[in-house]
Amino acid sequence: MTDEQYVDGLYGEDADLARTKKGIAEKGMPDISISDGYGRLLTMLVQLAGAKNVLEIGALGGYSGICLARGLGEGGQLTSLELKSEYADVALAHMKEAGFGEAVEYVIGDAKESLAQLKEEGRRFDFFFIDADKDGYPVYLDYAIQLANPGAVIVGDNVLLRGRTINPEKGGPAVLSVRAFNERIASDERLTSTVLPGYDGLAIAIVK
Repeated sequence: MTDEQYVDGLYGEDADLARTKKGIAEKGMPDISISDGYGRLLTMLVQLAGAKNVLEIGALGGYSGICLARGLGEGGQLTSLELKSEYADVALAHMKEAGFGEAVEYVIGDAKESLAQLKEEGRRFDFFFIDADKDGYPVYLDYAIQLANPGAVIVGDNVLLRGRTINPEKGGPAVLSVRAFNERIASDERLTSTVLPGYDGLAIAIVK
């Protein structure tokens, strides 16, 4: 038994999230949702931050969206960027089943273009969750900082890439991008941050 399996075993099955995982599998979508433990952490972080406007980059099937929405206060809004409209449809269905259909807005298309549009509109957010194509992580971090309200929280998932990030023999585009993201999270003077090594790695930063 791993440390993560032990921790997850302390918690009973979550009906909404179990249904979402099942729906993702039935649709033949990738099994790449955030881990259960970090999903619980997302809810806590959104709540602790008092976030009213949350931006998610990468919706997939709605698992992380449910976790984020659970942390929102009354009147809070989740804006979720998703490349594929069919994925957004699945995510919305799961969000509705969990009671958060009115709290989420999906923006379909290339995330970089969507982020540029949000910047042009003058949108600002209190919390960011990055869990999309790894090649784009440095760009997504740049935009998150630009779109952040003071004190906003930025979270990035899968920053260890199942060990590839720390393997010096690996040097593909995704690995190089995630390494750059991690180094930026750790060194950017505008951020206070940490990286948690459990599961597949989670970066957490606060915008000063």
